[in-house]
Amino acid sequence: MDSTRPPAPLELWGGVECTVNRVGDRFHDQLVASGHHLRHADIDVLAGLGVRAVRYPVLWERTERSPGRHDFTWSDRRLALLHAWGVTPIVGLLHHGSGPAHTNLLDPEFPRLFAAYAAAVARRYPWVELYTPINEPLTTARFSALYGHWYPHHRSDASFCRALVNQCLATRLAMREIRRVNHRAQLLHTEDLGATLATPALAYQADFENERRFLSHDLLCGRVRRDHPFHAYLRGFGITDGELAALRDQPPPDLLGANHYITSVRFLDDRLEHYPTLVPGGNGRHRYVDVEAVRVCDHGMPWAYELLHELGARYELPLVVTEAHLACEVDEQIRWFDELWQAAGRCRADGFDVRAVTAWSLFGAYDWHCLVTRETGQYEPGAFDVRDGDPRPTELARYLAGLAAASADRHPALGAPGWWRQPSRLHYPPPPRPRRHSGPTHDRPGAAAPRGA
Repeated sequence: MDSTRPPAPLELWGGVECTVNRVGDRFHDQLVASGHHLRHADIDVLAGLGVRAVRYPVLWERTERSPGRHDFTWSDRRLALLHAWGVTPIVGLLHHGSGPAHTNLLDPEFPRLFAAYAAAVARRYPWVELYTPINEPLTTARFSALYGHWYPHHRSDASFCRALVNQCLATRLAMREIRRVNHRAQLLHTEDLGATLATPALAYQADFENERRFLSHDLLCGRVRRDHPFHAYLRGFGITDGELAALRDQPPPDLLGANHYITSVRFLDDRLEHYPTLVPGGNGRHRYVDVEAVRVCDHGMPWAYELLHELGARYELPLVVTEAHLACEVDEQIRWFDELWQAAGRCRADGFDVRAVTAWSLFGAYDWHCLVTRETGQYEPGAFDVRDGDPRPTELARYLAGLAAASADRHPALGAPGWWRQPSRLHYPPPPRPRRHSGPTHDRPGAAAPRGA
């Protein structure tokens, strides 16, 4: 950070839950489910919060109606409104998707096709300067190609590696095309900010997962060389030296985005007798359950501050908390967002360049309780509740507006700790010595059991 002048204030950003994922032959569209697809006046509503920037979709699946043919009518009106309000759009092109029906994450042509779409977007909106081409490529690769929840429903390490590297190559090619139109364009790369704890017997699996969580960052930062702990893993599952070389010696992302949820920190437990209602998974060496660490660990939990600090120290790049959301009643939502806001402020005080915290799911989200694998209509409000058809501001919206206005008033909900800070959070017997290993490991256990986001 430049010590000759005070840093700019921490900014409030916003985000619209915009996942378009595919299950079998059906595309699940959050923008349609929430009604945002039809309500262009939502732009006025979110701008009224005082957010400085908003993560906003111009999604490939929604725009490319047939190969190479695009309909930008929907995004034209909404990006123009954002521009008129002075709200900076961070344009997303793929959000937990696999692309239009004529491609998928495992398609050898996927990077080229995606880059061609990015070029079309850049030509349409040459003034846009911030992009998240692909949201959470590691998480998407896990859910689509390792655990089989989303299309193309594969369950193998080879498919996971291909899906991940295809997305990273696509991101690089997309930014190259975008910068041909606008040389000022910046890449904001987002990924889940989490960690894995485990019983002592499963420390090796925690090692593997704690190193793997950085893999999309490492690929896009050009760090996966022969001495990287995942180099042999990627090569062993079909990734070529040429593909890894194409991701090296490139400029790193301009900003790193951290998406953090209370469920992002996991616990691997081989004490199966404590989980009679859960179906265990395994890795070929051990059977175990994968649960939210907050429900079982009474100590040793890495909280948002520790995780954000770890990310900043590892990469020394500007940081943004790009998703902060809790599916809970509104007072708990306020407490959760405030915890991330305070964590970002503490990291800034430590010298890290943390720019903003993003209120995610401003208009809520549907069916994330089942990872959007079914359409059940289960809704979780955000800053606005849309169940009556029009966005109604919740108490969270009023709290966020106060942050944006730099109000000194402290919301009454912050007078009590969040449920995740209380002993009642524990649903299972705590382990005697939970283990978390963040260091590199060259042992490759089998694929991790499927787990929630």
